[in-house]
Amino acid sequence: MKNYEYIIASLPVIQQDDRSAANLDVENLHEQILEQLDGGDREDFLLLLDGFRPDRLDGDFYRKALASRNGFMREYFLYDLNVRNTKVEYLNHALARPEGQDMLLLDEDDENVFEGKEQVQAVLEQNDILSRERGLDDLMWAKCEELTTMHVFDLDVILAFAARLQIIDRWLRLDPETGRELFRKLVNEIRNNR
Repeated sequence: MKNYEYIIASLPVIQQDDRSAANLDVENLHEQILEQLDGGDREDFLLLLDGFRPDRLDGDFYRKALASRNGFMREYFLYDLNVRNTKVEYLNHALARPEGQDMLLLDEDDENVFEGKEQVQAVLEQNDILSRERGLDDLMWAKCEELTTMHVFDLDVILAFAARLQIIDRWLRLDPETGRELFRKLVNEIRNNR
């Protein structure tokens, strides 16, 4: 049973005040969503969450994500891989390391032309490390929006919500004010799409 409308409509609407954002329980929200998904959708959701665990980001993970039946998964993680490789390429150049060192290349990379490379490089040129990290997360956030532009009640919207929730959680841990700002942005987007 595909109950995307119910899942999306039942996502908790949390108040925009600082206290609510700071007490955001990301794990609980993930569990609520997982309880309502079935079969392959549940697998896709769990795979998405694995994509936010550094210990899981290897060639096997990306091959599995890029072979997913879900278009959001394929496109989001192809973009994620390209962003990460561009970052490594930038660091290799900045640190005078050998070209290609520590990059994660898959067989598909021969055909892959990363159109967002200049945007990522521009973010990496910033002097402040927090600005760079925020800029990279802003690009990932924008990719979620781009991939769900014509979607209303489907799995892609749920996956994009979870991906953006991970970004918010990261910033709540690093910088509560930025995390609250991103959280307010997500709540407003959800409200506007209902």
